[in-house]
Amino acid sequence: MAIKINTASFLGIEGNIISVEVDVKRGFPSFNIVGLADTSVKESKERVRTSIINSGFEFPVKKITVNLAPADIKKVGSLFDLPIALGILIATNQIDFHDSQKFLIMGELSLCGDLNKIRGVLPITMEGIKNNIINFIVPINNAEECSSIKGSNCYAFRNLKEVVYFIENRELLPYNYKKIHSKKQFLPDFSDVLGQESCKRAMEIAAAGNHNILISGAPGSGKTMLAKRMPSILPDLSYKEALEVTKIYSVSGNLPQKEGLLKTPPFRSPHHTSTPVSLVGGGKNLMPGEISLAHNGILFLDEILEFKKNVLEALRQPLEDKKITISRSSGTVTFPCNFITILATNLCPCGNFSSNRPCTCTEHEKKRYISKLSRPFLDRIDLFTYVNPIDFKYIENYSKGESSINIKKRVENARDIQKERFKKENIYYNSDMNISLIRKYCKLNKKSIELIKKIYIKYNLTTRAYSKILKISRTIADLNDCEQIKEIHIKEALYYRKFINNDFL
Repeated sequence: MAIKINTASFLGIEGNIISVEVDVKRGFPSFNIVGLADTSVKESKERVRTSIINSGFEFPVKKITVNLAPADIKKVGSLFDLPIALGILIATNQIDFHDSQKFLIMGELSLCGDLNKIRGVLPITMEGIKNNIINFIVPINNAEECSSIKGSNCYAFRNLKEVVYFIENRELLPYNYKKIHSKKQFLPDFSDVLGQESCKRAMEIAAAGNHNILISGAPGSGKTMLAKRMPSILPDLSYKEALEVTKIYSVSGNLPQKEGLLKTPPFRSPHHTSTPVSLVGGGKNLMPGEISLAHNGILFLDEILEFKKNVLEALRQPLEDKKITISRSSGTVTFPCNFITILATNLCPCGNFSSNRPCTCTEHEKKRYISKLSRPFLDRIDLFTYVNPIDFKYIENYSKGESSINIKKRVENARDIQKERFKKENIYYNSDMNISLIRKYCKLNKKSIELIKKIYIKYNLTTRAYSKILKISRTIADLNDCEQIKEIHIKEALYYRKFINNDFL
């Protein structure tokens, strides 16, 4: 009689319930795993065999067949070790696990029988609860992650012996559900930034409406300093947002040790030598890339013009769609990637163009350098701001500026307004509005229409650029707690649509 154990795998950030069927019979000694198992799964044979023996149990010298059902789903990873080992022990009558169908079991075994941390526990736990399985047996280092889901009974263990003892005695209480929590992080404060008031204002608008922003300026003027302070003015993640983010970090193996749900918006800053796959995701096992790890947070691309042009162009569609679908021979997955993009760049190779320092670059070098930012790519950026070199008067008369706490309050208030506005629209932020919602929520008076009409005709704006001006104006009005978009809001929005040589984009 075959023994059946519940376990699970994941594809992308979604879990799949898998049944481990173990059959032990007399015959020529063998150990076979079937059911579209990857190499990493087939290697579990040696881990399971050795861990069973080293844990003080007998490994049967018989014909062992393990089937991972359904057989049409590819299984990858080492989380099947524990259910396979338990299936063998049950099939050989070494333990009695009569209610095994009430549990979902996962874990990687070491050669000495210890349970190692695995990836993807959070989406697997969520999938188990959807299928009315609320009891989970996991490695001790995945306890916080598993117990963070409401309604789950998480039983965490250090080794195979502890799991067997629990099955036979049931003396362990499950980990209690823990509310959203994370280790307290130190976030740099905007009060440390000298001057740069217009840039701070641009960052505030970007945070309030979830807008993308490009910061340009000479080296050492504070572009990176401003970007690294952006998380300090973003609201903490809600329970739903925290689940989305933590799922991505769970499957990618980036979840910190003994960490439950992530509360702070993520901040990702990949190096300019990053490849398209590392940035947008994919690869053999269809892993999320940096843009998905930045979901509900910030993606900061420093020295954007040092990135390869094909890498930048790969960002165009995700910036617009807020998600990315990756198709490979191994399957198709869709990862969310709704983030604020912060780009920082010099305007020429030497970095001194448009500053008070002499620029040594030729016109050809400048054009070639800036041409990496194509017009379609720039169209997907909402705000443009320039960071001026700091005057000595700011250093001499140093005084702290407005703190991040005060800015954060305004951002939270603006986001609350948007939440109320869009509660029936299935979107969250002003930046997500489509053309019909722009017409509905961005109505202008006669003076505002005349102003934006002049700019549109004079600078030959695209309709996407026109829409972005209205979205930014809507966010500025929300920050000022104004229901109606006024001419002053349009003017400020236009100010942040100027890039090089004061050309509107």
